[in-house]
Amino acid sequence: QVQVVESGGGLVQPGGSLRLSCAASGSISGIYRMGWYRQAPGTQRELVATITSGGSTDYLDFVRGRFTISADNAWNTAYLEMNNLKPEDTAVYYCNAVSQSPPYGPYWGQGTQVTVSS
Repeated sequence: QVQVVESGGGLVQPGGSLRLSCAASGSISGIYRMGWYRQAPGTQRELVATITSGGSTDYLDFVRGRFTISADNAWNTAYLEMNNLKPEDTAVYYCNAVSQSPPYGPYWGQGTQVTVSS
């Protein structure tokens, strides 16, 4: 089993920055992909960014160039650096980890609120 905990959300003005962290614990040796998703009120959860253990990354078009996903060398913490935030980025941000060995997951955190408002 893998446990995932997000942190770093908060209130920020448009154009500001935030850095989210996602700490994974438990059976982390099999994790090969971590990702950030978000869900605004009344909408479906959407993929924001993913990173694999091989270093490949992918981004939602709307955040490409503004957000950067990374992971530490121990591959137990993923980060989402968010710059030039817009009101449309307001949502609960969730971290997700997927393992290449059973149980595969995905494993979800409880989410962290990001609010972009003046």
